[in-house]
Amino acid sequence: MARLLRPLIRGTTYTRLLHLWVPVLFLSVWLFIDMSKPWVPAVLLLPLGLIPAVRLGEGVQAQLLLTPGERGAPDAAITVAPSATWRDRLRTVVWLEARMALGVVAMGINVWLPVLAVDLTRLSFGYVPDDNPLLPVSEPHWAYALLVPLPLIVLYASVVGLGELITAIARRLLGPSAAERVAALEERTERLLERTRIARELHDSIGHALTVAVVQAGAARAAGDPEFTDRALGAIEDTGRAALEDLERVLGVLRESQRPVSSRPTLAEADRLLESARAAGAKLDAEVTGALESVPGPVSREGYRILQEALTNVLRHAGPVPVRVRIAVEDKALSLEVRNPLTAEISGRGGSGLRGIRERAALLGGDARTGPHDGDWQVHAELPLR
Repeated sequence: MARLLRPLIRGTTYTRLLHLWVPVLFLSVWLFIDMSKPWVPAVLLLPLGLIPAVRLGEGVQAQLLLTPGERGAPDAAITVAPSATWRDRLRTVVWLEARMALGVVAMGINVWLPVLAVDLTRLSFGYVPDDNPLLPVSEPHWAYALLVPLPLIVLYASVVGLGELITAIARRLLGPSAAERVAALEERTERLLERTRIARELHDSIGHALTVAVVQAGAARAAGDPEFTDRALGAIEDTGRAALEDLERVLGVLRESQRPVSSRPTLAEADRLLESARAAGAKLDAEVTGALESVPGPVSREGYRILQEALTNVLRHAGPVPVRVRIAVEDKALSLEVRNPLTAEISGRGGSGLRGIRERAALLGGDARTGPHDGDWQVHAELPLR
């Protein structure tokens, strides 16, 4: 019972009723001018709905009165924008006509049902109303008092039902068009891709720095050699500075949406990664063929991150083992390969880092393979240059 009566204390019930009454006010003004032609306002709505700004105004009214404060944010199913196409204009015309028709129905119900309840009460007390077309009776009777709640229940149900109906129609006719939905989906996709890219940047740069620092600190503690400890602390310091620079780059992208991505590291700075891995104890055999400076920016930047993540995985899961790195700039593709002995600690399933390597390659139209190969663990990526 409490659930059925809940709409009585909701403000939305009454703002929706007000929304239905608004067009009837204009109809009432016209009836004072010429009562013989009540259809004229409906005809005038036809050219009015073709004006682009009318859709904007109707959207604002619908959000304020039909869905005020729902879910704490404006209803995304009702757009607040001018008509952009003829389809939007025609939908606005249909909306205006539907709003006018339902407004007339709501006004009639709100006027005549309370009057009917009053006249039923009068009949039960012996008075016969002579001006109510909904009550064609001539003999009063006390039993009419039993019918008094009926029109009030119908009134309540009609007000709530018409409010729900006009809201559903608004979401249908004032909602985004197909082109607007596609544009919104594209914008959301762009935001998700940007967030994914930033997450990968943070994972790769900070993860690499922390891995190198942990490996160096553990090696220094185990060695017990002051000279080795000094070299380890120096390597940790250099890696920390590089990580701070990478972090500043990523945070710069977050703070400044127009900041160029050219500030991100490229394969031209691969020596820094290789030296960092060597300082962490990896026995690195590196071979670079071709001009890294000629690699296009997007390919060079993603290649740097792939190489960084591959070296980080070696240090994290295999430790200071022999590592073979091959970077080759060919006519049509950039080839990256990182191989190290397969140890028990390395799992063939892979985690977010290996998934990120494959995602980076796929975004450039390339391919990346990670997993055991000829007794080694291999990361091999082919990135097209065009």
